[in-house]
Amino acid sequence: MSLIKNIFKSLLKGLINVSRPTFTFENNELKFKINSDKYYTYNLENYETKTRHDSYILDAYTISTDDIIVEYIHTDDDVSWNGLAHKLFLDLLRVKLKVKSYEIYEEKVFDNYTFLTIKYGENILNVIHIYEVNKEIFVVDKNSDFYEKLYKCFDESYIYSFDKTNNTKLNINISIVKENAFFDYFSSDPSV
Repeated sequence: MSLIKNIFKSLLKGLINVSRPTFTFENNELKFKINSDKYYTYNLENYETKTRHDSYILDAYTISTDDIIVEYIHTDDDVSWNGLAHKLFLDLLRVKLKVKSYEIYEEKVFDNYTFLTIKYGENILNVIHIYEVNKEIFVVDKNSDFYEKLYKCFDESYIYSFDKTNNTKLNINISIVKENAFFDYFSSDPSV
Protein backbone atom coordinates (compact mmCIF):
# COMPACT_ATOMS: atom_id res chain seq x y z
CA MET A 1 0.00 0.00 0.00
CA SER A 2 2.87 2.36 0.82
CA LEU A 3 4.38 1.86 -2.66
CA ILE A 4 1.10 2.85 -4.36
CA LYS A 5 0.78 5.86 -2.08
CA ASN A 6 4.36 7.00 -2.92
CA ILE A 7 3.76 6.54 -6.66
CA PHE A 8 0.53 8.56 -6.42
CA LYS A 9 2.30 11.34 -4.46
CA SER A 10 5.12 11.42 -7.00
CA LEU A 11 2.67 11.68 -9.93
CA LEU A 12 0.67 14.38 -8.16
CA LYS A 13 3.82 16.39 -7.40
CA GLY A 14 4.88 16.10 -11.05
CA LEU A 15 1.49 17.32 -12.28
CA ILE A 16 1.55 20.27 -9.87
CA ASN A 17 5.05 21.29 -10.99
CA VAL A 18 4.13 21.05 -14.68
CA SER A 19 0.94 23.06 -14.20
CA ARG A 20 2.62 25.93 -12.35
CA PRO A 21 2.68 29.06 -14.48
CA THR A 22 5.92 30.10 -16.15
CA PHE A 23 5.45 33.69 -14.98
CA THR A 24 3.71 35.20 -11.97
CA PHE A 25 3.44 38.66 -10.46
CA GLU A 26 2.46 38.89 -6.82
CA ASN A 27 3.66 40.54 -3.63
CA ASN A 28 5.86 43.01 -5.53
CA GLU A 29 7.78 40.15 -7.15
CA LEU A 30 8.12 38.82 -10.66
CA LYS A 31 8.67 35.08 -10.56
CA PHE A 32 9.98 33.14 -13.55
CA LYS A 33 9.85 29.35 -13.75
CA ILE A 34 13.17 28.00 -15.00
CA ASN A 35 12.31 24.32 -14.57
CA SER A 36 10.06 22.28 -12.31
CA ASP A 37 12.23 22.97 -9.24
CA LYS A 38 13.93 26.28 -9.97
CA TYR A 39 12.55 29.83 -10.09
CA TYR A 40 14.15 33.21 -10.63
CA THR A 41 12.62 35.98 -8.50
CA TYR A 42 12.94 39.67 -9.30
CA ASN A 43 11.87 42.16 -6.63
CA LEU A 44 10.11 45.28 -7.85
CA GLU A 45 10.54 48.69 -6.29
CA ASN A 46 9.02 51.99 -7.41
CA TYR A 47 6.90 50.52 -10.14
CA GLU A 48 3.75 51.60 -11.91
CA THR A 49 1.06 49.11 -12.91
CA LYS A 50 -1.64 49.75 -15.49
CA THR A 51 -4.51 47.39 -16.16
CA ARG A 52 -5.26 47.03 -19.87
CA HIS A 53 -8.65 46.24 -21.43
CA ASP A 54 -9.72 44.90 -24.81
CA SER A 55 -12.61 42.72 -25.93
CA TYR A 56 -10.20 39.92 -26.91
CA ILE A 57 -8.41 39.90 -23.57
CA LEU A 58 -9.26 38.14 -20.30
CA ASP A 59 -6.50 39.80 -18.28
CA ALA A 60 -3.73 42.24 -19.19
CA TYR A 61 -1.45 44.73 -17.48
CA THR A 62 1.80 46.58 -17.86
CA ILE A 63 4.42 47.13 -15.19
CA SER A 64 7.00 49.89 -15.57
CA THR A 65 10.12 50.65 -13.57
CA ASP A 66 13.21 52.66 -14.48
CA ASP A 67 14.92 49.44 -15.60
CA ILE A 68 12.25 47.16 -17.08
CA ILE A 69 8.83 47.17 -18.71
CA VAL A 70 6.57 44.10 -18.54
CA GLU A 71 3.43 43.47 -20.55
CA TYR A 72 1.27 40.50 -19.56
CA ILE A 73 -1.48 39.44 -21.98
CA HIS A 74 -3.97 36.63 -21.38
CA THR A 75 -6.22 36.20 -24.42
CA ASP A 76 -9.60 34.52 -24.56
CA ASP A 77 -9.66 30.91 -25.86
CA ASP A 78 -11.21 31.86 -29.20
CA VAL A 79 -8.66 34.61 -29.98
CA SER A 80 -5.73 34.33 -32.35
CA TRP A 81 -2.82 36.68 -32.98
CA ASN A 82 -2.61 38.28 -36.43
CA GLY A 83 1.09 37.48 -36.66
CA LEU A 84 3.88 36.18 -34.46
CA ALA A 85 3.40 37.78 -31.06
CA HIS A 86 7.03 38.70 -30.39
CA LYS A 87 7.52 40.07 -33.93
CA LEU A 88 4.44 42.28 -33.48
CA PHE A 89 5.81 43.49 -30.15
CA LEU A 90 9.25 44.26 -31.62
CA ASP A 91 7.65 46.26 -34.41
CA LEU A 92 5.47 48.22 -31.97
CA LEU A 93 8.61 48.97 -29.96
CA ARG A 94 10.20 50.29 -33.17
CA VAL A 95 7.19 52.56 -33.74
CA LYS A 96 7.24 53.82 -30.14
CA LEU A 97 10.98 54.56 -30.34
CA LYS A 98 10.40 56.39 -33.65
CA VAL A 99 13.11 54.55 -35.59
CA LYS A 100 12.81 53.15 -39.11
CA SER A 101 14.26 49.73 -38.44
CA TYR A 102 15.93 47.52 -35.88
CA GLU A 103 18.67 44.92 -35.94
CA ILE A 104 18.53 41.69 -33.93
CA TYR A 105 21.99 40.98 -32.50
CA GLU A 106 21.05 37.87 -30.53
CA GLU A 107 18.09 35.50 -30.42
CA LYS A 108 18.03 32.37 -28.25
CA VAL A 109 15.12 30.13 -27.27
CA PHE A 110 14.91 28.09 -24.05
CA ASP A 111 11.64 26.21 -23.59
CA ASN A 112 8.97 28.95 -23.29
CA TYR A 113 11.49 31.83 -23.30
CA THR A 114 12.91 33.78 -26.23
CA PHE A 115 15.82 36.11 -25.42
CA LEU A 116 16.55 38.93 -27.87
CA THR A 117 19.21 41.64 -27.95
CA ILE A 118 18.17 44.35 -30.39
CA LYS A 119 19.58 47.62 -31.63
CA TYR A 120 16.93 50.31 -32.14
CA GLY A 121 18.67 53.38 -33.54
CA GLU A 122 21.37 54.17 -30.96
CA ASN A 123 19.72 52.12 -28.20
CA ILE A 124 20.51 48.50 -27.41
CA LEU A 125 17.56 46.90 -25.66
CA ASN A 126 16.92 43.39 -24.46
CA VAL A 127 13.52 41.78 -24.91
CA ILE A 128 12.38 38.56 -23.32
CA HIS A 129 9.26 36.91 -24.70
CA ILE A 130 7.61 34.27 -22.50
CA TYR A 131 4.67 32.29 -23.79
CA GLU A 132 2.17 29.96 -22.21
CA VAL A 133 -1.18 28.69 -23.42
CA ASN A 134 -3.20 31.85 -24.26
CA LYS A 135 -0.61 34.00 -22.45
CA GLU A 136 2.18 36.20 -23.76
CA ILE A 137 4.60 38.07 -21.53
CA PHE A 138 7.05 40.64 -22.87
CA VAL A 139 9.87 42.12 -20.81
CA VAL A 140 11.94 45.04 -22.09
CA ASP A 141 15.19 45.46 -20.17
CA LYS A 142 16.65 48.93 -20.63
CA ASN A 143 20.12 48.28 -19.17
CA SER A 144 20.74 44.52 -19.73
CA ASP A 145 21.19 43.50 -16.08
CA PHE A 146 17.88 41.67 -15.64
CA TYR A 147 18.24 40.05 -19.07
CA GLU A 148 21.71 38.74 -18.29
CA LYS A 149 20.71 37.31 -14.89
CA LEU A 150 17.62 35.53 -16.24
CA TYR A 151 19.54 34.21 -19.27
CA LYS A 152 22.21 32.76 -16.92
CA CYS A 153 19.49 30.75 -15.18
CA PHE A 154 19.22 28.76 -18.43
CA ASP A 155 22.89 28.87 -19.47
CA GLU A 156 25.36 29.51 -16.64
CA SER A 157 28.23 29.99 -19.11
CA TYR A 158 26.47 32.89 -20.89
CA ILE A 159 28.50 36.09 -21.23
CA TYR A 160 26.73 39.25 -22.36
CA SER A 161 28.95 40.49 -25.20
CA PHE A 162 27.16 43.65 -26.33
CA ASP A 163 27.58 47.27 -25.28
CA LYS A 164 25.58 47.90 -22.15
CA THR A 165 23.75 51.15 -22.65
CA ASN A 166 21.94 52.82 -19.81
CA ASN A 167 18.51 53.51 -21.24
CA THR A 168 16.77 54.14 -17.92
CA LYS A 169 15.85 57.67 -19.05
CA LEU A 170 14.30 56.28 -22.24
CA ASN A 171 10.55 56.84 -21.94
CA ILE A 172 8.83 53.84 -23.52
CA ASN A 173 5.06 53.70 -23.18
CA ILE A 174 4.29 50.40 -24.89
CA SER A 175 1.27 48.12 -24.78
CA ILE A 176 0.04 45.80 -27.51
CA VAL A 177 -3.36 45.63 -25.81
CA LYS A 178 -3.66 49.42 -25.70
CA GLU A 179 -2.68 49.70 -29.38
CA ASN A 180 -4.87 46.82 -30.63
CA ALA A 181 -7.64 49.15 -31.82
CA PHE A 182 -5.13 50.88 -34.13
CA PHE A 183 -2.96 47.97 -35.27
CA ASP A 184 -5.36 44.97 -35.11
CA TYR A 185 -3.10 42.51 -33.25
CA PHE A 186 -5.89 40.09 -32.28
CA SER A 187 -8.97 38.63 -33.93
CA SER A 188 -11.60 36.01 -33.18
CA ASP A 189 -10.70 32.55 -34.38
CA PRO A 190 -13.84 31.06 -35.97
CA SER A 191 -12.40 27.52 -35.80
CA VAL A 192 -12.60 27.49 -31.97
